[in-house]
Amino acid sequence: MYIIFGKKTIAAVLSAVVLMTAIIISGSGIYHNASYEAAADANWGLSFQTEGAAPIGNASASQLKAYNAYYVGDTSKKKIYLTFDAGYENGYTEHILDVLKKHHAKAVFFLVGNFLETSPELVKRMVNEGHTVGNHTYSHPDMSKISDKESFQNELTKLEQLYKETTGSEMKKLYRPPQGKYSESNLKMAQEFGYKTIFWSLAYVDWYNDNQPTEDEAMDKLIPRIHNGAIVLLHSTSETNSEILDKLLSKWEDLGYSFGDISEIIE
Repeated sequence: MYIIFGKKTIAAVLSAVVLMTAIIISGSGIYHNASYEAAADANWGLSFQTEGAAPIGNASASQLKAYNAYYVGDTSKKKIYLTFDAGYENGYTEHILDVLKKHHAKAVFFLVGNFLETSPELVKRMVNEGHTVGNHTYSHPDMSKISDKESFQNELTKLEQLYKETTGSEMKKLYRPPQGKYSESNLKMAQEFGYKTIFWSLAYVDWYNDNQPTEDEAMDKLIPRIHNGAIVLLHSTSETNSEILDKLLSKWEDLGYSFGDISEIIE
């Protein structure tokens, strides 16, 4: 179910469900997860109302902040915050890191256990080049279905331990729910364990390896919807993202944007 923050928001949330359902049926492709038909799935969702403006999320920035959760930065500043989700290494991360270095852009890489186990040298490079590694859980389950604290914490601490074994450092406590699936209790538990939950305000369907978007399709989604304070979600497993990243970052820079560090939002 959708996260409810009080009786006064119920009507607004129901209206948002109707609006988002209409957008889903139209095939707009603005969501991270393709299965948003059922509100009970508790997926993070966005509705883009005006080109160049931040979208409306399932919950407002102020509502999320009560749980140390964020989906957008300061909308008065032309800053972009880059994040990459990586369930595994698909051969593109090295080039992505090269492009980020070229543009002096820092990113958050939300990793799962498989990536740390199979690509420790890439993780070390991320850290050495000033990027942040965030917690995408150890095994990438649907965390909204985990109700007991021990199981929830175990998914986070297993990855923390693996990160420390790999890098020798403590993992920064940034958490991204797999597939964007969450609940109010999830946010509370993450907060209790010292984590800040990071959603996103811009993403597109880039995660199907056998059905990658073309360059034009990707740019048509990512350029018009960029906005001040955007937290951008891209998958580092995407061949298209690897191919367009240099052009994409250059285009955003041409539009007057610069790339910020996620700490500007959460600290």
